[in-house]
Amino acid sequence: MNADGSNQTRFTNSPGRDMMPAWSPDGSRLAFNSDRDGNVEIYMMNADGSNQTRLTNNPAEDGMPAWSPDGSRLAFNSDRDGNFEIYVMDADGSNQTRLTNSPGRDTMPAWLPDGSRLAFNSDRGEDFEIYVMDADGSNQPRLTNSPGWDTMPAWSPDGSCLAFNSDRDGDFEIYVMDADGSNQTRLTNSPGWDTMPAWSPDGSRLAFGSDRDGKSEIYVMDADGSNQRNLTNNPAWDGDPAWSP
Repeated sequence: MNADGSNQTRFTNSPGRDMMPAWSPDGSRLAFNSDRDGNVEIYMMNADGSNQTRLTNNPAEDGMPAWSPDGSRLAFNSDRDGNFEIYVMDADGSNQTRLTNSPGRDTMPAWLPDGSRLAFNSDRGEDFEIYVMDADGSNQPRLTNSPGWDTMPAWSPDGSCLAFNSDRDGDFEIYVMDADGSNQTRLTNSPGWDTMPAWSPDGSRLAFGSDRDGKSEIYVMDADGSNQRNLTNNPAWDGDPAWSP
């Protein structure tokens, strides 16, 4: 759909659930996960929905694809080794390599815009918190430490801060923090769950999913949390927003 919510167009039509779309940096392709073949795998398609191709193929669940800034690789999470870890592969599905190895679940990778690091969430401690690591999997410090779940990190286009969702105040809201974990600030405050933040390419806005009106819809707001407005409105579930470059 357009940034104002108009021209909503379906790209996939499979018997399974096609979710978590991620645009390639040049806007020519979309990676996504789907269970159309019996379990969740990562697929690729052109920006018009054509040439849908499976990139992963194993009995485990592979999902949450995230493009490297140069478009050469995809990070993703998989439980192929017994619990969820972060992996990386070439954009054609080759060279699948594990980056994390913790007793908890490491999921939802997000590349720093310069490609040097990845943010992700993990429950390797007592609950889900946000961590960061170098692109080769080394140096994994924790950025958040709250009594709730902190998940779904999303880097701002200039790499100066991260948006994320947290239920530290009772239900899931959108927060933002500096790249080192400081200055954690809540942007939304609604009676529903506000989740899945996604930055606009110019960093001026955030799209997100919310069920504040009784069903999940896609919303957008300015980067400071102001001007929150609804973009979709139908009886079905709308979520997982992703901006085209």
